[in-house]
Amino acid sequence: GTWGNISARADDDSMVVTPSGMPYDMLQPEDMVLVNMHDLSYEGNLKPSIETPMHARLLLGRREVNAVIHTHSTYALMMAAAHRPIPPICDDQVQILGGGIRVARYTLPGTDDMADAVFEAISDRMGALVANHGAVVMGRTLEEAFIAANVLEKAAQVFIGTQAVGGPVELSLEDIAYMNNFFLYKYGQR
Repeated sequence: GTWGNISARADDDSMVVTPSGMPYDMLQPEDMVLVNMHDLSYEGNLKPSIETPMHARLLLGRREVNAVIHTHSTYALMMAAAHRPIPPICDDQVQILGGGIRVARYTLPGTDDMADAVFEAISDRMGALVANHGAVVMGRTLEEAFIAANVLEKAAQVFIGTQAVGGPVELSLEDIAYMNNFFLYKYGQR
């Protein structure tokens, strides 16, 4: 399908973004669109995603972030449609996403207002829900952003599923801080 989009920082001033309306299973590396993050001008014949302003806002506003993924995954969209944040309930969620997942207020897609709303909702986290729209995640690498997308979707599914058995129990602020720092500075081959 063509719903959702991906970007990656190319350098301090530019990013590559998936093109608008092209089937993802048909994309080739040369189909990615090089976009100036400051004025949103782009090179080539393919138009960048309509969500390019949001990608630029996130990459410019968070220097440690090098990749952004916007999805319309089922469970995240359920939470976004209900305007319900996902509390901090899973270890991997707080490690990778930094805590609970907030909901950006509803805005029209592709607008500067949407870019601002998502940036405000993400704040110090690595992901947010976008009201009635989907989810946005970020990573220091593209691989980390893909992991974040999967973790956010799983957290939404776990939250929805635990409603049948009384609801989830949230992790403490101390545990959230410890787990996020563990992931950022100690996890893996460092």
